[in-house]
Amino acid sequence: MTKPTDADTAEYIAFEAFQRGFLQGRFQVIVNPRLVQPFVAQRLNAVPVAIAILGLGIACALGGYVIAGGLLVALGIAFRRVVKWQAAKILLHLASRHMATYYDATTQGVMEVQRRPAEP
Repeated sequence: MTKPTDADTAEYIAFEAFQRGFLQGRFQVIVNPRLVQPFVAQRLNAVPVAIAILGLGIACALGGYVIAGGLLVALGIAFRRVVKWQAAKILLHLASRHMATYYDATTQGVMEVQRRPAEP
């Protein structure tokens, strides 16, 4: 196994540079589809939030408020699915605004940021 050289590794883009240039299209962002869903779910505490919403819905349904309980259960299920389906967009939103999220995502391999080549 060979040791990686500087040519084999990507340049690290600092958060401040990413924040300034992301919306202007200066960077290409590659998101690992296998890692993004669990990363975003953990970052948003999606499981505890969904469990709280589901529990409240079940409590309402058992307390006689069946329609409200059913809506809360549906909301809890929909919340988890939306987080799963929109994980990449949520990650880009969080990473462009929070330094800790950007740092964790780039160092854990969830997201890679590359400079776009200069146009002639």
